Amino acid sequence: MSWFGQGKSKDDGTAGSNGNKSGDQKELFLPGAVADDSLTEGRGFVLLGGAQQSGEVTQVSVGDDGRSYVASGGRRHLAEVPDLLPKDDQEIHRLDFQHHLLRYTMRGNFAAPISQPTSILDVGCGTGRWAIEMAGLFPTANVIGLDIVPPSTRVPGYAERLPENFLFVNGNVFERLPFSDGSFDFVHMRLLFTAIPAQRWPQVLRELVRITRAGGWVELVEGALPRNGGAAMDAINQWIAEVSNRRGINVEIGAQIGAFLQQAGLTGIVSRDIYLPIGRYGGRAGQMTAADTFAMYEGLRSLVAAQGITSQQEFDRALSAARMEVDVGGRQAVRPFYLAYGMRNW
Repeated sequence: MSWFGQGKSKDDGTAGSNGNKSGDQKELFLPGAVADDSLTEGRGFVLLGGAQQSGEVTQVSVGDDGRSYVASGGRRHLAEVPDLLPKDDQEIHRLDFQHHLLRYTMRGNFAAPISQPTSILDVGCGTGRWAIEMAGLFPTANVIGLDIVPPSTRVPGYAERLPENFLFVNGNVFERLPFSDGSFDFVHMRLLFTAIPAQRWPQVLRELVRITRAGGWVELVEGALPRNGGAAMDAINQWIAEVSNRRGINVEIGAQIGAFLQQAGLTGIVSRDIYLPIGRYGGRAGQMTAADTFAMYEGLRSLVAAQGITSQQEFDRALSAARMEVDVGGRQAVRPFYLAYGMRNW
């Protein structure tokens, strides 16, 4: 994949990210449902999965960042956004591992033909690792990582590795970003296919283009659920697709990012489909992809169970069977990733 830039050292769910309910209370995207205001305990409690017979009740906690989180099945989810994946230490470690996987298999951190950018933005920066590495690669550039929650300071060595030209900015991709028009030479967004409802993608792309300078580049890297697995992996994918649809999220939308860039008015668009092997047949890359894939599945377990789509026990049985399919079943499963970049020329 020599086309990748080399580095030395990516119900409808559209109404709750910005929209409010009555008064000034936000609608919560909880693992099971929205908050039930009728509960006598008040808005700090929710009924997971709507009117399930289990009646499982949990408490929404407020994190150090002042945001509401809900715990389910041992995982913690941000309550205010439609994102399917959790926001906890386990997910932090997975995202960092996934970053190394993509950098290893794609031979670098970017593909767009940038040379000496003076300003770089990473939208949905997660742990901040991509942006921090770019700050080291381009020491004269101002590099900003933007996310709805700050990178966790619990990551070992996080504070010590921050370069002086890196800054974190809090922001929500569903709202107007806190930057003026034409602020950046290079705008990067990676793997938000589990977080952005399908109807919101055009709006998000328009905002990314707005803050890109004339002659600057926008680059997207997105993913999809695994393919070519066996019956167990197919069952897990079906459960995830069902819970995604309830939030208005299309987990296969990553294949459309090139078209989204074109619709947003960019030119010189280059698109690539990348299929990483899952399992031993793919060597080191395959084993790394398998580790990331099953960690992602585990992060979605509590959400699927809370919606009543299947039980955690049944999910775990399917997960074990899917591992066997990949390891010894002779399946050549793959994990699709999609890359696209384009230039703003006005």
